[in-house]
Amino acid sequence: MSGRKKKKITKAERLKQLQEEEERRQKEEEEARVKHEKEEMERLEIQRIEKEKWHQLEAKDLERRREELEELYLLEGCFPEAEKLKRGTRLLAQWRHYIQCDGSPDPSVSPEINTFISLWKEETNETLEEVIAKGKLVLNLIEKLKLILLETPPYDLEDKNVIQYQGSILELQELLHLKFNIATEILLRQASTLADLDSGNMEKVIQDENVTLYVWANLKKNPRYRSVRFSETQIGFEIPRILATSDIALRLLHTHYDHVTPLRPVPASLQEHTATVTDFAKEEVKNEEAAISKELQEEGKQRENESNSVHEEETKFEEQGDSEVQMSVVREESEATKGELEMKLLSETVLSDNEVDLCQFTTLGGVYHLDILELPPQCKAMKGWMIVEILKEGLRKYIYPPETIEDVETENAFPPIEVTLEVQENVIFFEDPMVARWDGEGKHWQTDGISNVSYKSEERLLTFSLETFGPVTLIQDTHINMPFQSWELRPLDVNKVLLTVTTVFTEIQIQIKENLCMLASVKLNKKHSSILEGKWMTPVSFICALKEAGLNIFPSGHSHFYVVINYKDPLVEVKAYRQLALLSSAFAFGWSKWNTVCNSKKVIVKLMEHLTEEPIQKPNWTLLMFSGDRAQRLKINENSETFSEALKEETEFHSTLYHMVEDFASKKAMEKIRSSSCQFIDSVCYMLLSTRLLSYS
Repeated sequence: MSGRKKKKITKAERLKQLQEEEERRQKEEEEARVKHEKEEMERLEIQRIEKEKWHQLEAKDLERRREELEELYLLEGCFPEAEKLKRGTRLLAQWRHYIQCDGSPDPSVSPEINTFISLWKEETNETLEEVIAKGKLVLNLIEKLKLILLETPPYDLEDKNVIQYQGSILELQELLHLKFNIATEILLRQASTLADLDSGNMEKVIQDENVTLYVWANLKKNPRYRSVRFSETQIGFEIPRILATSDIALRLLHTHYDHVTPLRPVPASLQEHTATVTDFAKEEVKNEEAAISKELQEEGKQRENESNSVHEEETKFEEQGDSEVQMSVVREESEATKGELEMKLLSETVLSDNEVDLCQFTTLGGVYHLDILELPPQCKAMKGWMIVEILKEGLRKYIYPPETIEDVETENAFPPIEVTLEVQENVIFFEDPMVARWDGEGKHWQTDGISNVSYKSEERLLTFSLETFGPVTLIQDTHINMPFQSWELRPLDVNKVLLTVTTVFTEIQIQIKENLCMLASVKLNKKHSSILEGKWMTPVSFICALKEAGLNIFPSGHSHFYVVINYKDPLVEVKAYRQLALLSSAFAFGWSKWNTVCNSKKVIVKLMEHLTEEPIQKPNWTLLMFSGDRAQRLKINENSETFSEALKEETEFHSTLYHMVEDFASKKAMEKIRSSSCQFIDSVCYMLLSTRLLSYS
């Protein structure tokens, strides 16, 4: 039993053991301290080397900055050159119209358009068919005037000309609608002679590319005939008994254009892009060149003192950094002030109840003019003559419901009228359309007085109940496709690129060549082909056409109030678009998730050389970061887990994107860039500015 007992440790052995443990602990701590000091020294040395390398790269960048900006300035000479060509095109169009002598007026020449309007006012007894035919010319004149207002830069457009053009547009719009009313009255006078043999009532349907007209005259006044349907379609009305027994006519005039919504003030957002970007960026380049020249002169003086050159260079970079921070703060404050002012102005724009905010919503598919008309006296045959009583006041509207209703029982006899309309085929609604009616007194669209709205998307039929008749339109959220999910700009051929914008609902592909744009495809959940596909148009006309078709991917000056955006400094954004356009003939660019992570003073895009027309199966993207005055390749890629602004190994800073890509681009790519057409570069830049992909993706 005693052999099994545990041996007792003596006090001396215990002390020795503790001493050995303490020595081992101290040794481990010393080794850890030495290791930490070594690692810290290595880290500091790496930092010092990186900082020194960084300063060397910055010094090298600063040294060649003036040369790079001068070269960029020469390359960007394509933008003013494109403006000259645009002006020449406008003058040539005027000359061609002058020598054509086809009898149509030049809408920009006041005497010609005024003479045209006066002569047409004097023409009488025009039929609906004649008005529709003449209306094509009128619509063409209105379109020309609108394009002049949008395409002409402000320095070429005087205020008096703007007032003149807008006045001519309004006069033409009002006169065209007046002619439709007069022609409708002439038709209704002959209603009894055009009556249908089966129903005894008159029905007239005219379909045209710009107008669809339905007219129904109640000649029999049959109280049981309360469902009015046109030409065996589902388009029509469900009328109450009081209308079924009255001398009335129903007119549905669907104009595929909108001449009801008030004209927006000029310059519009489209014109702002064309007008200010060139001069704005040009001035920035000049200012930057002056600043760089001053810096270089100071640097030359500093180099005279060789012993202090390194210290002075570091000091200069610190001062430059401080000045950039100060400029950045000033710019941020000005942007903040501008934002506060815009918000104040928007909040002061008080909308009445149910009024449609035309900054938030867009009218689509034209206007449906719904009218209940008093049936005019009918033509009568007498001794070989046709006698008709012509009312002095012309076509009169039937007031429904009456302005004053004395009896409560009578009030129930004026229920809302059910209307069924066909939605225009060439317009895309991504959600069920909303219905709005025109308030003639307030001069705005509003949504009250409309109930029981239902939409059959397959048949494109919209049914709703309307308390009072008048102009009706369909509206959609202007920013339904914003912000964008992604985008890509890819070269196709010489002076030709493909811009792809992906939204929540669709993918839109736009081809750009020379000074023209074309809708290549629209991808939706269901098969849909747009009438715009395959049609080449100038950028301004193209953007207007896309908006009218419901494919609005073009932010306006107030869109940031309605869309959550990835705000970028406007100056940086403009410079980026201009330089991306310069490189677009040989490089593909695309959306990067890191663009939302970096600050507002920087933009990040992915890029790769692309010299073939077909898309590259396994693209090798490079990330570029640009701050307006410095471009660099990033070490990270699109699949990296964390964001870092670290510079890619064996690369350098440059003052422009052009010189950045020049470091790794092939000779063929650079030749392709230098040989690009100025009109092509300008059109690409215009489309990038109009979509604002860097802020709205």
